[in-house]
Amino acid sequence: MTAPLALQRSPNHRDRLRKLAGHKSVCLLRLKMCMETLCGLEWYFFAAVGILTALLSVLMDLSVTKIITAHHRVYLNLEGSVLLQFLCWTLYPACLCAVASWLSHYVCPFSTGSGIPEVRTMLAGFEVPHYLSVTNMFTKCLGLVCTLSGGSTVFLGKVGPFVHVSTMMGAYLSRLHTHIQGQNKEDAGDQMMVVSTAVGVASCFGAPISGVLFSIEVACSLFPLKHYLPCFLAASCGALTFRLFAVWSGEEETLQTMFKTNFSTKLPFYPLEILIFVFLGLLCGAVSCLYLCCHRRLLRYTRTMPVLIRMLTTEKVLYSAGVGFLLACVTFPHFAGQFMASKCTMKQILTSLLHSKSWLSPSQNASVLELAPCVDWTSSVLPVPLPLIIFLLLKLWMLLLACTLPIPAGYFMPVFIYGAAVGRLVGESLAYVTSGSNWTAVNPGGYALAGAAAFSGACTQSLSPALSAMELTGQFSHTGPIFISTLIANMVSRAGQRPSFYDNLSISKRLPHLPSLKRVSPRLALTPLGQLLRAPSVLLQKAARQAEVQTAVSTSSQADVPVVDSDETLFLLGYIPRSELIEFIVDDQVKNLGRCLEEVCCVHYPSILLSSHSTVQQAYTVLSVSREQTLFVTDGGKLRGAITWPELKRMLEDLAQDI
Repeated sequence: MTAPLALQRSPNHRDRLRKLAGHKSVCLLRLKMCMETLCGLEWYFFAAVGILTALLSVLMDLSVTKIITAHHRVYLNLEGSVLLQFLCWTLYPACLCAVASWLSHYVCPFSTGSGIPEVRTMLAGFEVPHYLSVTNMFTKCLGLVCTLSGGSTVFLGKVGPFVHVSTMMGAYLSRLHTHIQGQNKEDAGDQMMVVSTAVGVASCFGAPISGVLFSIEVACSLFPLKHYLPCFLAASCGALTFRLFAVWSGEEETLQTMFKTNFSTKLPFYPLEILIFVFLGLLCGAVSCLYLCCHRRLLRYTRTMPVLIRMLTTEKVLYSAGVGFLLACVTFPHFAGQFMASKCTMKQILTSLLHSKSWLSPSQNASVLELAPCVDWTSSVLPVPLPLIIFLLLKLWMLLLACTLPIPAGYFMPVFIYGAAVGRLVGESLAYVTSGSNWTAVNPGGYALAGAAAFSGACTQSLSPALSAMELTGQFSHTGPIFISTLIANMVSRAGQRPSFYDNLSISKRLPHLPSLKRVSPRLALTPLGQLLRAPSVLLQKAARQAEVQTAVSTSSQADVPVVDSDETLFLLGYIPRSELIEFIVDDQVKNLGRCLEEVCCVHYPSILLSSHSTVQQAYTVLSVSREQTLFVTDGGKLRGAITWPELKRMLEDLAQDI
């Protein structure tokens, strides 16, 4: 009895489901039309990538804060037993590094490192497989939480991996937009990826302007103006969401800067202090050259030394745990950590370095409440400049060692803090020298801010850190000194075509990023195409029949197939798109006309031709600007080969092998 009743009810049930689905589709269509009456649908997706990335950033920060707080609470509860405190302090970062490395090694090996070199390569037009996958995004986020939870002991940041995460999120939203709107997939994907790079920085610091400038300077080798407004919209939405959460959580009463400072606006600096800021720029530039040189050599050792090669390929977890344990031993508060403010988080360290009052005579300069962030620097038995010197000497090699860890990690904030320490040392020294003169308003925090922008700008060879410094603190009284120091540091760092930090990573990974390769070998870009070009893998004669066209289409995935006069002369007549060739095959099979190619298809003559004497730089520039999928290389009209993005990638990877 029940079976027939179920069969009788099932058609009615299916009809109700169809009506419900139809009603939902109508509602979605009406919603889409209402949204499009205000602005194009793509603008909602630009805002969505900013908001979603900022929410992910906030969630990650909350998780990291709770883990660090729990570790500090356990460490303080063990007071009275130095051995237990030592084990708690050292095993904690060692385990976190081991977990992050395990995730990168066994779950998704593409989640290791910063991710910015790969993003730059993708923005240049090359395809980097698996770097935008869901598995990579999941692994990158979990591994980054473990890395950041290591605190100032591991001394690694968030910016680079988060830019990578934001591009992955942008890629998913771009596919959704393409599915809904039916837009050109390639154009929409390129624009969303550029927008996502700006969002990644803005969602970390609440700094939209420096986020857009970062995407122009560091990420993109070519930045079309059509990306300008979408970048600002998405970055502003991300920064606003990131800072609004601090208000919603009760941490702040209103929207404020991430790092609070109290610089004097009445007399921010004396005119003659400009010379000191110039010296600071030179000093930061020189230190950045030392740092980049050591970093480049260390990356070379990881590729050539058998022990390091074996450790970084088969024993990643053990290597990461060992490095984490070593860093923790050095920063142990009962050892050298007592002179390095090791109990503070990276945010607390930067806040203390940006303090406007001098640490030399705290009782005369500020109240106890004002000097609370600086207690970890001034409570040791050593004079004030010595903890800074110890911090700079130890953190230099510790940061270089941490950069070799096979875990998701950012490198911008560590060099930003290191530069702030350099600037603070200069500012404290000036305050000590001028303590008995008329210069009573020397602000060491201003030098720390300028040093942070100058050193990080010199390492990345960009000016966006100068804007980041001002947006993070809201201090525009030192705009001139900050830009002077950053510009001079950049001039020193760029002298002699030295590669930047991200260039070093691209070269070490042998990525096909020509601007990075040119830094090491300028002659590489001048290599003629004739030395690297392969014979055309597929071509068609103008008199080709259906069988020959079928063979060409099945053996090659090239978007444009060249058409020549004959196999003997190889004189290029033009090309036929792959889609038209498929139509030709289908029509010929259905109608069985047996006609040749030139009788049916229109041969398109290419608007741009290269010769075998053209250089790799010229091919790279033409492909980037024109966004053509195929460039044909001829000599006297005779076809020599074709340049596509995969072919250019192969050429650059072959050239990178010699570096």
